[in-house]
Formats: sequence, structure tokens, C-alpha cells
Amino acid sequence: MPQQPVYVTAAEISRLAGVTRATVSNWRRRHADFPAPAAGADTSPLYDLEAVRVWLAAHGQTKSGSALAELRTLLRLRQGTAIAHQLLPFVLAVVQAERDWTALPDKALVEAANQAVVSLADLPGSSTLTYETDDAPVLRAIASSVRDEGGPAVLDVLAERELADSNSPGAFTTPRQLADLMAALLRTDDHYPETVFDPACGGGSLLDAAGSRGATELLGQDRLEVQALRSTIRLTLSRPEASTLVRIGDSLRVDAFHGLKADAVLCNPPFGDREWGHDQLAYDPRWTYGTPSRGESELAWVQHALAHLAPGGHAVLLLPPSTATRTPSRKIRTELLKAGAIRAVIALPPGLAVPLHVGLHLWVLRNPPPSAVAEPILMLDLSEGSGDETPAWETLTETTLATWRAFLNDPVEFEPVPGRARAVPVVELFGDNVDLTPIRHLHSAQLEPAEAFQQATLLLSQLSQSHADLDKAISSQRWSASDQPRTWRTALISDLVRGGLLAVLRPEPATPVIVAAGDVILPKGVALRERARFRVVDDRHAGAMLGADMVALRVDPSRLDPWFLAGFSLTEENLAAASGLRSYIPIDPLRFKVPLLPLEEQVRYGSAFRELHRLEEATRHMHELAAETARIVSSALTGGGLTPPQQ
Repeated sequence: MPQQPVYVTAAEISRLAGVTRATVSNWRRRHADFPAPAAGADTSPLYDLEAVRVWLAAHGQTKSGSALAELRTLLRLRQGTAIAHQLLPFVLAVVQAERDWTALPDKALVEAANQAVVSLADLPGSSTLTYETDDAPVLRAIASSVRDEGGPAVLDVLAERELADSNSPGAFTTPRQLADLMAALLRTDDHYPETVFDPACGGGSLLDAAGSRGATELLGQDRLEVQALRSTIRLTLSRPEASTLVRIGDSLRVDAFHGLKADAVLCNPPFGDREWGHDQLAYDPRWTYGTPSRGESELAWVQHALAHLAPGGHAVLLLPPSTATRTPSRKIRTELLKAGAIRAVIALPPGLAVPLHVGLHLWVLRNPPPSAVAEPILMLDLSEGSGDETPAWETLTETTLATWRAFLNDPVEFEPVPGRARAVPVVELFGDNVDLTPIRHLHSAQLEPAEAFQQATLLLSQLSQSHADLDKAISSQRWSASDQPRTWRTALISDLVRGGLLAVLRPEPATPVIVAAGDVILPKGVALRERARFRVVDDRHAGAMLGADMVALRVDPSRLDPWFLAGFSLTEENLAAASGLRSYIPIDPLRFKVPLLPLEEQVRYGSAFRELHRLEEATRHMHELAAETARIVSSALTGGGLTPPQQ
């Protein structure tokens, strides 16, 4: 039976080929053999996908396209949004069956797919699945994508639209490096926990990380059917040696693992969820340490995790920093401390996970056995850094784990690291607000005089070097006066996009943007009279995840200089045009005007903007270093580690 035709728009063709829509329009005009419209209207023509694919291959235009791009196109063309649960099981079937699915004609492909998924009917949320002939194109695209990109990548693509449309808190993925760090913190002795539970497992990244370290039983629950199914299949593919069970449901309202006492718990729970079930769960027996208020869903998850731990078992949760400070929850924090349930609070730098602009906290908890005593709490502050910088994952992980192991070896005699880590006696934490923010408890330790002197000397040396860097940045500022004011022939950035000179990248909930060297990063908005700042990504920061409140402009460097584009984008004229009468200026780069200049002249202007940026950065760094030096030296003077000079 011939394959059913699938129609695509010009925009879909551009995504398949990895080019702009303007390029597709040029192909239509310049190539007589470009496929004629097969459906649609004159104003919105549709093209036969197979004919387009053949044309692209014949003209060498398949290099930038991919099987995943075609799969995304077919998924966008399907009606409805809840389609992931129908297609996710087929990914597992393709991986497990060693055959060439792509070579089968439509009827044979559909029959083989139906036979293959019969044995998978026990997957969470799946019933009797039946594929029809119309499903053949997307099934073939899934098979091609699994062959080219691997099963996990296809699982992510299939779940994208459903997650984006769910509006569910907690639909974001825990980055692999962060999941690995959280899983590593569970090792508190010579043996890794065998049973690990994640009550908000999402795509299964935390359980996968635990499985990679030796956990043999992986248990999870998630409120979204697509997430429960996706994580089950991911873990089946990546950890076939482990026993996996993932169930669907809201863990707080409908606990599918009631009575479970796991060796360990890992969780990245939803943040700020005021609809977590406060009214229905007011007298729930899990609230051993106090009933969380409506605005304290995070402490409901903390107690849910503790309720599912065996005595002495540990949990690691990723939490917003407000969990450590909110006034309504100080009673619960007090009871957790009294019982010895908190082992460590680790402050992370911004940019590691959604929300990217916030430096999140890791809480390491344990279910204290009856004989437990309240030992000191490890306070570790790693929050230095900003959300637009690449996390130094290797250094961050090594520092965290080395500090954690040293603390576990002897909490009482743990050697403090000034400004970084300290084992804080529980009694010191019982202040007015029981604030567990690490930085607030790191400067009360007495410094040895020699150590204080060495630290102050190092800071002053760094400040001196910063002053030299600022002098260098100032001396590099060289300009020439124009004979007369220059006027520009300008174009909108949207015109440059259509011309293929650059692309505008915006992060979506399920599809983060990874920045590359040369990308121009702009904020999505700025307060009136506040300086709008840009950044051009360099090699050090390439590979970072773009913040949710940012937009990236990716240029063709053979036609457009990124520093030139950055400098002319956030001009006062462009911002004034965007402000209107509002106190907040939304930044839409497509509406900005930039001069039309030859690349050689762009580079000249770009170099000037780059030097100005270096000047501003050097000034900012010197200001921050001077403030830190004053704070540290003042603390050492008042703490007795330093003495003032003799008059």
C-alpha cells in the first residue's frame, strides 16, 4: 500500500532543512524543479513532505536537517496535544526490536508496531494501543530518529509539546550534572543505597543518576502521565539491570507508595505551588514536624520525603532559597533541627536549574533514628557567580563532595573554610527566624590571626590587580572625532532574520536554548531608566543554558559582527521607541534598527563596543572586590583576627 501523503508548510520546510523561510522562498522562485504546492490555498500552500525530502536530498540541502526535525514537524501537524502517551511506548519497542523499521511499507510498519507494543501494555498510563495507517509517517520518523539520535532524545521530543501545554509546576528537567551531584550526596558510607525513591520524578533524570551509581530499585511518581511514562521508558533503556516502578498521580494528595520506607530519596519538587492540597491534607500524619501553610509546599515535600525514608536513610532535595528563611515556616525548621533531620544546606550559584536567575539550595536530610542526637549542620555556600555564566560543574562537584565527605568523617571536628563552609552547632541556628541560609552562618567562626592576615593580604593583592586591569581598560579607549554627525541607512533586525544573517533564540519550558560563542544575549525587558545590558558569549561560557528572562541573537559571522550588533541593538533610540508610556520596557529585538555597514566597518565598531564592555566589567569587578575586601577585613578586625596598625 502506498504511503499516505503528509503536507508541510514553507515554514516547516525551513525547519527541516535548517534554513530561514526567506531561503525557502528563494528556492521556490529560482528552482523550476522545486515541488509544486500539493494542497492548501494560494496564500498558504502546502507541499508533499516526501517530494520535499527528495528535492532537498537532490540539492544537497539535508546537512542541517535531521530526523528529529522531521519528527517535530510531523508532531506539529497532528491534531490535539495529548499524543505523547500513544507514541512513547513505540520508542521502547524500536530499541528492543533489532530490525530496520524504516524500510517497511506503511501497512507492514503499522502491523509490526502494534505487535511490538502488546507486551508493553503494563507501562504507566498506557492502555491497549492501536496504530492506524495514518500513523505510519510519524512511526517511521520515530524509528529514524531513534536510529540517528538514540532513544532518550526521541523521548524528550515526544514529550515537548505536552509539557509546554500542561502549565504544571515541576515540568522542568533537572540538568544531568546537577542530578549526578544530588545522587552522589546520597553516599554516606561504603555502600550506595539500594532503593531510591523520587516522588516528583519528571523525566527520570534523578533516578537515572542514582541507578548509574549502583541503586538497584528505582521508584518514582509524577502527576503527569507523560512524565511517568517517559521516565519509565528512559530507565528501562538506560538501567535495564535495575528494577523500575513509576506510578502516576499527585504524590502529596494521592500517595501511590503509602508505607514505603526507601533507603534514600531524591527530589526536585515543584516550587511555589499554592494548590498543593493544603486544605485536604491539614491533618495528614506525614506532617510530623508541623503542618505546612498554603504557601509552604516545599516543606510539605520535605516531610513527604522524610516519611518515606527508612531510619537513618538520607534524602537530597533541590529547594528555593526562600525555604530557609520564610517566617511562617520557622516552627517547622525548628522542629527539623531539634530532631536532627537536617544534615546540610548547600547554597548553589544561579543558572544551574530552572528558575535560572535564582541560586537554589540543596537540603540533605535524614530520617533520624530514635537514638539520634542533634549533630552540627554543614553550611556550604557556593553561591558566587551569575546566571549568565557557565557553571564550572567539575569544580563545583568536587568542592561539594569533598566538603560533604570531610563533614561526614567528623562533624564535630570539621575544619571550617572561611566564607565557604562551616559545621554549625544546632543551638546557633535557633534565632528569631531560624534562618538556614548558609552565608549567614559562615562568618561567625573565629579566624586564626595568621589565617586572617593571609586572607586580607590576598584580597588586597587581588584589588591591586583589579586596579591595574581597570587602568588597562581605560587606556584602551581610543576614539576619533567625526568631521560631521554620521547618518545611517538602517534595517530592522527582523529584516536581517529574513535575510538569513541571524536567528532569534528564545527558551521554552521543555526546550532550553544552549548558547554558543558569538551569541548576543539580551534581556527580555528592563525597568525604565535602568541600564539595559548585553553580553556576547565567549568560549568560556559557550554551552551554558540561556536564562528564561533572556533572548539570544545567533549571527552568521561571515556577514554580521556580533559586537557590532550588540552595541547598536540597545541604543537609546531603540529603547525609547519600545518604552511608550510604560515603566517597564519589553525588549523585542526584531523591532530594533541597526545600521547597514560592510563587515569590515562592523568589526571596527564592534571592537569599540567590546572595549567599552571590558571597561564596564573591570569597573564593576573592582567595585565588588573592594566591598568584599572591606567586609572581610572589618570582620577580622572585630573578630580579633587582625589588629589595627600602631599610630
